[in-house]
Amino acid sequence: MSVLRIIQRVATGEPATTLTLPLEQRVKARLRVVLDDGREAGLFLDRGPILRDGDLLRAEDGSVIGVRAAPEPVSVAKTDDAHLLARACYHLGNRHAPLQILPGEIRYQHDHVLDDMLRGLGLTPGLAELPFEPEPGAYGEHGSGHAHGHSHGH
Repeated sequence: MSVLRIIQRVATGEPATTLTLPLEQRVKARLRVVLDDGREAGLFLDRGPILRDGDLLRAEDGSVIGVRAAPEPVSVAKTDDAHLLARACYHLGNRHAPLQILPGEIRYQHDHVLDDMLRGLGLTPGLAELPFEPEPGAYGEHGSGHAHGHSHGH
């Protein structure tokens, strides 16, 4: 039995099956995976933006696979105070933490140090198992790498 080769991102199509992955795996262009229907497959994609929930991929056999974001441990902080939420986003971004920003809520990959920082700002982060869809970077997505064109003082 051969492994299904998933070779390109597509804009349209009816998914024959789905592929559920956490963020750590959705940033990779080359990866051995198991589709949600149990078949083994390999990602052979061009490097580019991370795979997002709802993205469509095409395999060499022409079949379309829908991407799903897997639930994973995330810290969730909620507030109706827009200024406090903006301060939290600033401080998390200053630490290069990928963020999912929703109305009155932020999510980030669970980290007790970041949770403590937000507590110091007056928020009460909680732990949840949810799909994690961080904001794309302002200069384009780079996955989880750190290869952008500016320098840092650290």
